[in-house]
Amino acid sequence: MNIRDKQILHIALPSIISNITVPLLGLIDVAITGHLGAEKYLGAIAVGGMLFNIIYWLFAFLRMGTSGMTAQALGRRDFPEVMQLLVRSLGVAMLASIILIILQNPISEASLYFISPSEEVAHLSRAYFRICIYGAPASLGLFALTGWYIGMQNTRIPMVVAITQNVGNIIISLLLVIVLKMKIEGVALGTVIAQYIGLGTALIALKSYYLNRLNKYLPKRFLNCFSPSSHAIWNKEAIMRFFNVNKDIFFRTICLVIVHFLFIAAGAKEGDTELAVNTLLMQFFTLYSYIMDGFAFAGEAIAGKAIGAHNRNIYDDTVKRLFRWGVIMIVVFTTSYALFEDSLIGLLTNDANVIRVAKEYNMWTLLFPICGMAAFIWDGIYIGATATRQMLISMAFGVSIFLLLYTILLPLFGNHGLWIAFDTYLATRGIVQTFLRKRIIKW
Repeated sequence: MNIRDKQILHIALPSIISNITVPLLGLIDVAITGHLGAEKYLGAIAVGGMLFNIIYWLFAFLRMGTSGMTAQALGRRDFPEVMQLLVRSLGVAMLASIILIILQNPISEASLYFISPSEEVAHLSRAYFRICIYGAPASLGLFALTGWYIGMQNTRIPMVVAITQNVGNIIISLLLVIVLKMKIEGVALGTVIAQYIGLGTALIALKSYYLNRLNKYLPKRFLNCFSPSSHAIWNKEAIMRFFNVNKDIFFRTICLVIVHFLFIAAGAKEGDTELAVNTLLMQFFTLYSYIMDGFAFAGEAIAGKAIGAHNRNIYDDTVKRLFRWGVIMIVVFTTSYALFEDSLIGLLTNDANVIRVAKEYNMWTLLFPICGMAAFIWDGIYIGATATRQMLISMAFGVSIFLLLYTILLPLFGNHGLWIAFDTYLATRGIVQTFLRKRIIKW
């Protein structure tokens, strides 16, 4: 095996192992609620989970921007900047989480107003939201830490963190729901407890593996670095660089949120059955996306470090080999979905009506890998290059196509039109990024 492939797998495999625990956790949550005896519980998980996806996606720059900038700083061997990036990202994460907790009521009510689920689903979604919002400091803190670890070429610590967090979440949720009969509240509380377990694990690893060696590059002791007096970290130029890189990621994420918000909202308006079906099938896309993110993370780390070191040969070889792995994943996932999709749906719910309707949409699930591969690979490379403006441009094209098809096809074909718009949106992103690839770096 080529040395570059080994580097890619060294970063991708731990990321895949850790990432796959996230959709598996989602599958468990869906499976638990899918067996509570009513479609409204699946709808509540769909709406409540989507609200937090929207909230946390808006702060995805804490992971993506941190990883690309950290990888480049590591490539330059600029260790003071490596540590300062960590503290900046954590500081922004804590401030953002406090704001989210303060504004929880208007955020939840405004979101439910636009989604317009049934009253039963809305009531359960509020209960889910009001518990899960207190996990924001842990979730956003983990974004910052995970991005930093990836930039440091270390995906094993995030793997351990994710496994610890998500296995804990599954065990706690099952205990609260099955044993203590807490239903939707048990799923939410299990999620929050596990998020803090994950944050604690990540901080212990940070102290054990990095702080003793790299703390000397900080102007003060680590815990004092959150003070405004730490000028090297919080000076205006440093903050402007941080947000200039991340503002395009933020607006890109808003585009992403628009697509997923409209997707869930359209399903809710079609009825509780269609909402439940879309929730189940989206689990398959989530599974694929988190595995592909493992290769995207490899692109962030290796390409970012190569750019920081001004090594074009390593960069070009990394891009070529990442796309080879992407083609392999298309074959693996398309074949797996074709052979086992009906069985997987049966594992997630025992509702005969939901199973029957879900089978009508199998074709769109088979297109996920084909339509989405290039977008995932290029996302990782663009993040490593901190080419955030080009990422925003490609997303804007994708969202424009989605909105056009959504407007035209939804009235004509109902839920099928929604899935056509979604698959086309994925393909458009990858196509535009391929055309823009030569503009992301000036060697």
